[in-house]
Amino acid sequence: MHPHLHTKNNRGCEDVMRALDECHDKGFLYKLFGNCNKIKTEVNKCLRAERLERTAKNRQEAKKKREETLAIWKDIDENS
Repeated sequence: MHPHLHTKNNRGCEDVMRALDECHDKGFLYKLFGNCNKIKTEVNKCLRAERLERTAKNRQEAKKKREETLAIWKDIDENS
């Protein structure tokens, strides 16, 4: 399973997701016999790369914000 595909967080995977949608539009039997599996794997790899990039960015922002908070608390402790 994968998350909702066409969201603002997955803009980099738009081409691969469009290919998967087109493959799924070919019908149930086409999917049943595994003809979309390769494209699905590509979508999963692309979504994983996007997620890893997003979490790394969030981690850096959280670390920076935490350092700022600690500096403010340190200043408060020293001046009170």
